[in-house]
Amino acid sequence: MLEEHTETQETEGSLAVVGPLIQYSKLKRLTLILLSDVLCVSVVQGQRGWRVNYSSTEICAVKGSTVEIRCSFTYPSRWKGGVNTLEKTFWFTEKKDDEPVDLKTVSEYAGRVKYLCFNHTCTLRIRNLTESDSAVYHFRIKTNRDGYWGHPGPTLSVTDLQVQVSRSGSSTLLQCLSNCSPGHTSYIWSKNRQEVKEDTSPDADFRYESADSYSCALKGHEDFPSPSVYSPKPPSVSASPSAEIEEGSSVTLTCSSDANPAANYTWYKENEDSPKASGQIFIITDFRAEHSGSYSCGAQNQLGRSNSTFHQIVVTTTQAYSTCQCSGRNLHGVRGGSQ
Repeated sequence: MLEEHTETQETEGSLAVVGPLIQYSKLKRLTLILLSDVLCVSVVQGQRGWRVNYSSTEICAVKGSTVEIRCSFTYPSRWKGGVNTLEKTFWFTEKKDDEPVDLKTVSEYAGRVKYLCFNHTCTLRIRNLTESDSAVYHFRIKTNRDGYWGHPGPTLSVTDLQVQVSRSGSSTLLQCLSNCSPGHTSYIWSKNRQEVKEDTSPDADFRYESADSYSCALKGHEDFPSPSVYSPKPPSVSASPSAEIEEGSSVTLTCSSDANPAANYTWYKENEDSPKASGQIFIITDFRAEHSGSYSCGAQNQLGRSNSTFHQIVVTTTQAYSTCQCSGRNLHGVRGGSQ
Protein backbone atom coordinates (compact mmCIF):
# COMPACT_ATOMS: atom_id res chain seq x y z
CA MET A 1 0.00 0.00 0.00
CA LEU A 2 1.13 3.53 -0.68
CA GLU A 3 0.75 4.62 2.93
CA GLU A 4 3.17 1.91 4.05
CA HIS A 5 5.77 3.22 1.64
CA THR A 6 5.09 6.77 2.80
CA GLU A 7 5.48 5.84 6.47
CA THR A 8 8.88 4.27 5.75
CA GLN A 9 10.05 7.40 3.99
CA GLU A 10 8.77 9.72 6.71
CA THR A 11 10.93 8.09 9.38
CA GLU A 12 14.05 9.41 7.59
CA GLY A 13 13.43 12.99 8.69
CA SER A 14 12.04 14.92 11.62
CA LEU A 15 10.11 18.10 12.31
CA ALA A 16 11.15 20.42 15.09
CA VAL A 17 10.45 24.08 15.89
CA VAL A 18 12.99 25.51 18.34
CA GLY A 19 13.23 29.30 18.32
CA PRO A 20 14.15 30.38 14.79
CA LEU A 21 15.47 26.92 13.83
CA ILE A 22 13.14 24.76 11.75
CA GLN A 23 14.01 21.30 10.42
CA TYR A 24 11.68 19.36 8.16
CA SER A 25 11.50 15.90 6.67
CA LYS A 26 11.81 15.11 2.97
CA LEU A 27 8.08 14.62 2.61
CA LYS A 28 6.80 17.62 4.57
CA ARG A 29 6.44 21.18 3.39
CA LEU A 30 6.20 23.56 6.36
CA THR A 31 4.17 26.75 6.03
CA LEU A 32 4.63 29.46 8.66
CA ILE A 33 2.20 32.36 8.99
CA LEU A 34 3.00 35.01 11.59
CA LEU A 35 -0.08 36.89 12.75
CA SER A 36 0.66 39.37 15.53
CA ASP A 37 2.20 37.20 18.27
CA VAL A 38 0.63 33.96 17.02
CA LEU A 39 2.70 31.43 15.07
CA CYS A 40 0.46 29.29 12.89
CA VAL A 41 2.02 26.11 11.54
CA SER A 42 0.44 24.20 8.67
CA VAL A 43 2.05 20.86 7.82
CA VAL A 44 1.51 19.43 4.35
CA GLN A 45 2.16 15.73 3.78
CA GLY A 46 2.49 14.51 0.23
CA GLN A 47 4.17 12.17 -2.24
CA ARG A 48 3.82 12.02 -6.03
CA GLY A 49 0.42 13.68 -6.17
CA TRP A 50 -0.97 12.39 -2.86
CA ARG A 51 -1.37 15.08 -0.23
CA VAL A 52 -3.26 15.94 2.96
CA ASN A 53 -3.09 19.44 4.40
CA TYR A 54 -4.41 19.88 7.97
CA SER A 55 -5.49 23.39 8.98
CA SER A 56 -4.36 22.90 12.60
CA THR A 57 -1.78 20.82 14.42
CA GLU A 58 -2.91 21.38 18.03
CA ILE A 59 -6.54 21.90 19.06
CA CYS A 60 -7.83 22.58 22.59
CA ALA A 61 -11.60 22.21 23.08
CA VAL A 62 -13.94 22.36 26.07
CA LYS A 63 -15.66 19.23 27.36
CA GLY A 64 -19.27 19.10 26.17
CA SER A 65 -18.73 21.47 23.25
CA THR A 66 -18.39 20.86 19.48
CA VAL A 67 -15.10 20.89 17.59
CA GLU A 68 -14.29 20.96 13.87
CA ILE A 69 -11.03 19.60 12.40
CA ARG A 70 -10.41 20.57 8.76
CA CYS A 71 -8.18 19.35 5.96
CA SER A 72 -7.76 19.55 2.20
CA PHE A 73 -6.49 16.68 0.07
CA THR A 74 -5.38 15.73 -3.43
CA TYR A 75 -4.59 12.46 -5.18
CA PRO A 76 -3.17 11.67 -8.65
CA SER A 77 -5.62 11.18 -11.51
CA ARG A 78 -3.64 8.15 -12.69
CA TRP A 79 -1.85 5.61 -10.54
CA LYS A 80 -0.21 2.26 -11.23
CA GLY A 81 -0.97 2.44 -14.93
CA GLY A 82 -4.67 3.20 -14.67
CA VAL A 83 -7.30 5.77 -13.81
CA ASN A 84 -7.28 6.56 -10.09
CA THR A 85 -10.86 7.01 -8.83
CA LEU A 86 -11.81 8.21 -5.35
CA GLU A 87 -13.94 5.65 -3.51
CA LYS A 88 -14.01 6.75 0.10
CA THR A 89 -12.66 9.29 2.58
CA PHE A 90 -12.91 9.15 6.37
CA TRP A 91 -11.28 10.15 9.64
CA PHE A 92 -9.73 7.77 12.14
CA THR A 93 -7.71 7.60 15.36
CA GLU A 94 -6.98 3.87 15.58
CA LYS A 95 -6.18 0.87 13.42
CA LYS A 96 -7.44 -2.69 13.55
CA ASP A 97 -5.36 -5.40 11.88
CA ASP A 98 -3.21 -2.55 10.52
CA GLU A 99 -6.24 -1.00 8.78
CA PRO A 100 -7.59 2.46 9.80
CA VAL A 101 -11.01 2.27 11.49
CA ASP A 102 -13.61 4.80 10.31
CA LEU A 103 -14.71 6.96 13.27
CA LYS A 104 -18.33 6.57 12.21
CA THR A 105 -18.10 2.85 13.00
CA VAL A 106 -16.67 3.34 16.51
CA SER A 107 -19.34 2.98 19.21
CA GLU A 108 -17.85 5.71 21.43
CA TYR A 109 -18.47 8.26 18.64
CA ALA A 110 -21.94 7.01 17.68
CA GLY A 111 -24.31 9.88 16.88
CA ARG A 112 -21.64 12.50 17.59
CA VAL A 113 -19.54 12.46 14.40
CA LYS A 114 -20.27 14.08 11.06
CA TYR A 115 -18.14 14.51 7.91
CA LEU A 116 -18.60 17.73 5.90
CA CYS A 117 -16.75 17.09 2.64
CA PHE A 118 -16.83 19.10 -0.60
CA ASN A 119 -14.36 19.72 -3.47
CA HIS A 120 -11.30 18.04 -1.94
CA THR A 121 -11.87 19.53 1.52
CA CYS A 122 -13.24 17.63 4.47
CA THR A 123 -14.22 18.73 7.97
CA LEU A 124 -14.65 16.40 10.91
CA ARG A 125 -17.27 17.63 13.38
CA ILE A 126 -17.53 16.02 16.83
CA ARG A 127 -20.35 17.02 19.19
CA ASN A 128 -20.63 16.66 22.95
CA LEU A 129 -16.90 16.20 23.45
CA THR A 130 -15.62 13.93 26.20
CA GLU A 131 -12.12 13.75 27.63
CA SER A 132 -11.71 10.33 25.98
CA ASP A 133 -11.96 12.09 22.59
CA SER A 134 -8.46 13.47 23.18
CA ALA A 135 -6.37 11.82 20.45
CA VAL A 136 -4.42 12.31 17.23
CA TYR A 137 -6.81 12.40 14.26
CA HIS A 138 -5.90 11.32 10.70
CA PHE A 139 -7.64 11.70 7.35
CA ARG A 140 -7.78 8.69 5.02
CA ILE A 141 -8.09 8.70 1.20
CA LYS A 142 -9.10 5.44 -0.48
CA THR A 143 -9.22 4.97 -4.25
CA ASN A 144 -9.75 2.01 -6.56
CA ARG A 145 -5.94 1.82 -6.98
CA ASP A 146 -4.49 2.56 -3.58
CA GLY A 147 -4.85 4.45 -0.33
CA TYR A 148 -3.14 7.25 1.57
CA TRP A 149 -3.42 9.01 4.91
CA GLY A 150 -1.78 12.16 6.21
CA HIS A 151 0.59 11.55 9.13
CA PRO A 152 0.95 13.00 11.70
CA GLY A 153 -2.50 14.45 12.08
CA PRO A 154 -3.83 17.15 14.42
CA THR A 155 -3.82 16.50 18.17
CA LEU A 156 -7.13 17.21 19.91
CA SER A 157 -7.05 17.85 23.66
CA VAL A 158 -10.40 18.05 25.46
CA THR A 159 -10.32 20.04 28.69
CA ASP A 160 -12.67 20.06 31.65
CA LEU A 161 -12.59 23.52 33.25
CA GLN A 162 -12.01 23.75 37.01
CA VAL A 163 -11.90 26.71 39.39
CA GLN A 164 -9.01 26.80 41.86
CA VAL A 165 -9.68 28.75 45.06
CA SER A 166 -7.32 30.63 47.38
CA ARG A 167 -7.90 33.34 49.99
CA SER A 168 -6.07 36.58 50.67
CA GLY A 169 -7.56 38.50 53.58
CA SER A 170 -11.15 39.35 52.75
CA SER A 171 -10.60 38.68 49.04
CA THR A 172 -11.24 35.40 47.27
CA LEU A 173 -8.78 34.60 44.48
CA LEU A 174 -10.12 32.33 41.76
CA GLN A 175 -8.28 30.82 38.80
CA CYS A 176 -9.89 29.10 35.81
CA LEU A 177 -7.79 26.04 35.01
CA SER A 178 -7.72 23.67 32.05
CA ASN A 179 -5.45 20.81 31.03
CA CYS A 180 -4.62 22.40 27.68
CA SER A 181 -4.15 25.95 26.45
CA PRO A 182 -7.31 27.31 24.81
CA GLY A 183 -5.27 29.98 23.01
CA HIS A 184 -6.15 33.66 22.82
CA THR A 185 -9.60 33.82 24.37
CA SER A 186 -11.53 35.56 27.12
CA TYR A 187 -12.72 34.03 30.36
CA ILE A 188 -16.30 34.58 31.47
CA TRP A 189 -16.96 34.61 35.22
CA SER A 190 -20.42 34.04 36.65
CA LYS A 191 -21.67 34.73 40.17
CA ASN A 192 -24.77 32.81 41.21
CA ARG A 193 -25.20 31.88 37.51
CA GLN A 194 -25.18 35.52 36.38
CA GLU A 195 -22.29 36.80 34.25
CA VAL A 196 -20.29 39.39 36.20
CA LYS A 197 -16.88 39.63 34.54
CA GLU A 198 -15.00 39.06 31.27
CA ASP A 199 -11.22 39.07 31.18
CA THR A 200 -8.36 37.76 29.07
CA SER A 201 -6.70 36.58 32.28
CA PRO A 202 -7.79 33.28 33.86
CA ASP A 203 -7.50 34.92 37.31
CA ALA A 204 -10.26 36.76 39.16
CA ASP A 205 -10.46 38.53 42.54
CA PHE A 206 -13.83 38.70 44.28
CA ARG A 207 -15.18 39.73 47.66
CA TYR A 208 -16.92 36.52 48.62
CA GLU A 209 -20.05 36.06 50.70
CA SER A 210 -21.16 32.71 52.08
CA ALA A 211 -24.22 32.45 49.84
CA ASP A 212 -22.26 33.06 46.64
CA SER A 213 -21.17 30.54 44.02
CA TYR A 214 -18.77 31.16 41.12
CA SER A 215 -18.00 29.41 37.85
CA CYS A 216 -15.92 30.17 34.75
CA ALA A 217 -16.31 29.51 31.04
CA LEU A 218 -14.47 30.32 27.84
CA LYS A 219 -15.94 33.04 25.64
CA GLY A 220 -18.00 31.43 22.93
CA HIS A 221 -18.51 28.36 25.12
CA GLU A 222 -20.63 29.87 27.87
CA ASP A 223 -22.95 26.85 27.76
CA PHE A 224 -20.10 24.65 29.04
CA PRO A 225 -18.94 26.27 32.30
CA SER A 226 -16.83 24.79 35.05
CA PRO A 227 -18.52 23.29 38.11
CA SER A 228 -19.43 26.06 40.57
CA VAL A 229 -17.38 26.62 43.70
CA TYR A 230 -19.18 27.48 46.95
CA SER A 231 -18.84 27.27 50.73
CA PRO A 232 -20.20 24.26 52.66
CA LYS A 233 -23.95 23.93 53.06
CA PRO A 234 -25.23 23.21 56.61
CA PRO A 235 -23.97 19.72 57.47
CA SER A 236 -26.12 16.83 58.65
CA VAL A 237 -25.06 14.27 61.25
CA SER A 238 -26.06 10.63 61.35
CA ALA A 239 -25.26 7.94 63.89
CA SER A 240 -24.83 4.19 63.49
CA PRO A 241 -26.42 2.37 65.11
CA SER A 242 -29.22 4.89 65.07
CA ALA A 243 -31.54 3.02 67.41
CA GLU A 244 -30.61 1.11 70.55
CA ILE A 245 -26.94 1.37 71.57
CA GLU A 246 -25.53 -0.96 74.16
CA GLU A 247 -22.94 0.26 76.64
CA GLY A 248 -19.46 -0.86 75.61
CA SER A 249 -20.29 -1.00 71.91
CA SER A 250 -19.04 1.39 69.20
CA VAL A 251 -20.86 4.39 67.81
CA THR A 252 -20.08 5.84 64.37
CA LEU A 253 -20.98 9.47 63.64
CA THR A 254 -20.93 10.67 60.04
CA CYS A 255 -20.96 14.31 58.89
CA SER A 256 -22.09 15.24 55.39
CA SER A 257 -22.06 18.60 53.64
CA ASP A 258 -22.42 19.72 50.03
CA ALA A 259 -19.33 21.83 49.22
CA ASN A 260 -16.91 22.61 46.39
CA PRO A 261 -13.99 22.49 47.02
CA ALA A 262 -14.63 19.47 49.23
CA ALA A 263 -15.02 20.26 52.91
CA ASN A 264 -12.79 19.30 55.81
CA TYR A 265 -14.66 18.16 58.94
CA THR A 266 -14.11 18.75 62.66
CA TRP A 267 -16.08 17.20 65.53
CA TYR A 268 -17.09 18.92 68.77
CA LYS A 269 -18.82 17.95 71.99
CA GLU A 270 -21.12 20.46 73.65
CA ASN A 271 -19.54 22.45 76.52
CA GLU A 272 -16.03 21.35 75.57
CA ASP A 273 -13.60 23.83 73.99
CA SER A 274 -11.23 21.44 72.22
CA PRO A 275 -12.26 19.51 69.08
CA LYS A 276 -12.89 15.82 69.65
CA ALA A 277 -11.77 14.59 66.22
CA SER A 278 -11.27 15.52 62.57
CA GLY A 279 -12.50 13.80 59.46
CA GLN A 280 -15.90 13.02 58.03
CA ILE A 281 -16.37 9.95 60.24
CA PHE A 282 -15.99 9.95 64.04
CA ILE A 283 -15.96 6.56 65.78
CA ILE A 284 -16.39 6.27 69.55
CA THR A 285 -15.31 2.82 70.68
CA ASP A 286 -16.30 1.20 73.96
CA PHE A 287 -19.10 3.72 74.51
CA ARG A 288 -19.49 4.61 78.21
CA ALA A 289 -21.61 6.93 80.34
CA GLU A 290 -18.98 9.66 80.18
CA HIS A 291 -19.38 9.71 76.39
CA SER A 292 -23.00 10.77 76.70
CA GLY A 293 -23.68 14.24 75.36
CA SER A 294 -24.39 16.31 72.31
CA TYR A 295 -22.05 16.19 69.32
CA SER A 296 -21.81 18.45 66.30
CA CYS A 297 -19.53 18.80 63.28
CA GLY A 298 -18.15 21.75 61.37
CA ALA A 299 -17.54 21.68 57.60
CA GLN A 300 -14.98 24.10 56.19
CA ASN A 301 -13.30 24.84 52.85
CA GLN A 302 -11.43 27.84 51.40
CA LEU A 303 -14.70 29.72 50.92
CA GLY A 304 -16.28 29.42 54.33
CA ARG A 305 -17.57 27.30 57.17
CA SER A 306 -20.88 25.85 58.33
CA ASN A 307 -21.85 23.99 61.52
CA SER A 308 -24.39 21.26 62.11
CA THR A 309 -26.93 21.23 64.88
CA PHE A 310 -26.14 19.01 67.87
CA HIS A 311 -26.79 15.29 67.76
CA GLN A 312 -27.50 14.02 71.26
CA ILE A 313 -26.47 10.57 72.48
CA VAL A 314 -27.48 9.33 75.94
CA VAL A 315 -26.16 6.20 77.61
CA THR A 316 -27.20 4.37 80.79
CA THR A 317 -25.32 1.70 82.64
CA THR A 318 -26.61 -0.99 80.33
CA GLN A 319 -28.14 0.58 77.23
CA ALA A 320 -28.26 3.85 75.38
CA TYR A 321 -30.48 5.40 72.81
CA SER A 322 -29.54 7.79 70.05
CA THR A 323 -31.69 10.43 68.47
CA CYS A 324 -32.38 10.20 64.75
CA GLN A 325 -30.37 11.96 62.06
CA CYS A 326 -30.83 15.71 62.22
CA SER A 327 -29.90 18.83 60.31
CA GLY A 328 -30.86 22.46 60.60
CA ARG A 329 -32.87 22.20 63.84
CA ASN A 330 -32.33 21.63 67.57
CA LEU A 331 -32.98 18.21 68.98
CA HIS A 332 -34.14 17.18 72.40
CA GLY A 333 -32.35 14.27 74.02
CA VAL A 334 -33.91 10.86 74.33
CA ARG A 335 -33.65 9.46 77.80
CA GLY A 336 -32.12 6.03 78.17
CA GLY A 337 -33.95 3.48 80.25
CA SER A 338 -32.42 0.85 82.50
CA GLN A 339 -33.51 -2.68 82.11
